[in-house]
Amino acid sequence: MASITFKGGPVTLLGQEVKVGDKAPEFTVLANDLSPVTLADSKGQVRLISVVPSIDTGVCDAQTRRFNEAAAELGNVKVLTVSVDLPFAQKRWCAAAGIEQVQTLSDHRDLSFGEAYGVAIKELRLLARAVFVVDSNDEVTYVEYVSEATDHPDYDAAIEAAKAAK
Repeated sequence: MASITFKGGPVTLLGQEVKVGDKAPEFTVLANDLSPVTLADSKGQVRLISVVPSIDTGVCDAQTRRFNEAAAELGNVKVLTVSVDLPFAQKRWCAAAGIEQVQTLSDHRDLSFGEAYGVAIKELRLLARAVFVVDSNDEVTYVEYVSEATDHPDYDAAIEAAKAAK
């Protein structure tokens, strides 16, 4: 299992670690209008899934903005940002930040995504920072569990992986 810290202290991740080559685990999260969203809803597309602890913090804000900017160059890649923020807060933040290329999704209800992808932080009920690329056949082609949850992911590597996925 990935070893993650949050502000320097170790945390416990719930669920199974996802690895390159795995079939992407199914999940159910909530869109900003409270409708359920699953992995199957984007079947046949490449997905870049950006996972953040809370959209209202500096690094999470920067991460979501960076992948929003990259969405244009990624073309037919669906960019998703998952956090445990309430859907209403995600919608408000996106409107204020001008985020239109990334779909923000909430895992607050039951941590379905967090446990399926091994990013649910037991002690904080937040998600650890991570990036996953899932190809059009639902195979995981890129994984980054950021070892310190307050650090940035490797944006360039994730974007290149999304471009290379089919």
